[in-house]
Order: sequence, then structure tokens, then C-alpha cells
Amino acid sequence: MYFDAIAKIVAERTGCDINDIKPESKFSDLGIDSLDTVELLMSLEDETGMEIELDRKVETIDDLDKFIQSKKAEA
Repeated sequence: MYFDAIAKIVAERTGCDINDIKPESKFSDLGIDSLDTVELLMSLEDETGMEIELDRKVETIDDLDKFIQSKKAEA
């Protein structure tokens, strides 16, 4: 559901081709470290209009997508 937004921001941050970003892509494989993750979440908050407090480890794009969906369901 949020995959396109996440992929767009990751592509902008890393310079990789958005078409190379898949749901199973690991953030570490894309060159995203913990500091990048914080900045990524801030960009996603702006894009989605909701606060995202990451309270568990996410390793893939799909993990983050599902995490955001679960937070949206709680809201």
C-alpha cells in the first residue's frame, strides 16, 4: 500500500533506479543505514500525513510497508 512512496524516497536518497527496488529489497542492500532510516521515516511522515514511530526492526521495504499499514489501522 505504501510501497510506491517508500520506493520513491529510497530511490531519491540512494540514487538507485526505482525499478530495482522490490518489496523484498533489504535496506542494508540498498545502502540505507540507521541514520538514513530515521530520515526516510520523516519523509514518509510528510508523505502519509501520519506519525510513524518505529518500535521494531524492519529489514525490507515490505516490512516497513506492513509496519506503516498496521500503525494506520491502529489510528
